[in-house]
Amino acid sequence: MAFMPFVTAGDPELVTSLALIRELTNQGADLIEVGFPYSDPIADGPVIQAAYTRALESGLRVCDIFAAVKSLHDNRRSTTQNAEPCPPFIAMVSYSIVFRIGTETFVKQAKDACFSGLIIPDLPGDEADEFAELVRSQGLNLIPLVAPTTTPERAQRILQKASGFVYCISVAGTTGVRDHLPSELKGQLTWLRDHTDLPLAVGFGINNPEQVDALRGLADGIIVGSAIVRQMMPVGEEPQKSEAAIADVGRFAARMVEATHS
Repeated sequence: MAFMPFVTAGDPELVTSLALIRELTNQGADLIEVGFPYSDPIADGPVIQAAYTRALESGLRVCDIFAAVKSLHDNRRSTTQNAEPCPPFIAMVSYSIVFRIGTETFVKQAKDACFSGLIIPDLPGDEADEFAELVRSQGLNLIPLVAPTTTPERAQRILQKASGFVYCISVAGTTGVRDHLPSELKGQLTWLRDHTDLPLAVGFGINNPEQVDALRGLADGIIVGSAIVRQMMPVGEEPQKSEAAIADVGRFAARMVEATHS
């Protein structure tokens, strides 16, 4: 199974975000989801909403995120001869941001910044024909979200335009740490497995290796967001804690990598 951690770009500033991404890469993350802060987050719980607010208050711009991610790729290629390359980066971004910049411009900039795919939670997957074609033309993946409340008929339309993998939302509601995954999730994943050859990655509520065990044989990957963002929260008020917080996230990531890769 793949382990995909989520990082809020610019929380509390980009230097810390880049250091966190490097630590997650060194611990063996298979993909990294980069959240583009937005003033009206979609389906994000209070932990990620607060992280977005901290990043926006620092004056973060989209072009800063693109430049930072590209620098990670360029630096890793030029300074670490025998190191593994950076894992694929996936942008979690509101369509409002994409639309404001311009769809063609944003997708081209994402490609130039070495992103591999886009997750756009407020772009209905079954209404994304033109944008999906644009993304494919640039060699990127448009990754759909399928929720427990998505009807089978609508899910089939969404899957027709999907590429990369399917983001399977485990619960109806917002992101956040949860103690247990819903019993209905198995049925959702089984249905999706019968209707697509794309890998299935589960997000919303994943925060410990025991939950990984419950998904073994059902999902191809797990996405962890709030559990990581929460560990970085103290850095917003006390920047001197960034090194310790990143080390804590690294240890957590190592446990999740061990669980997913075993």
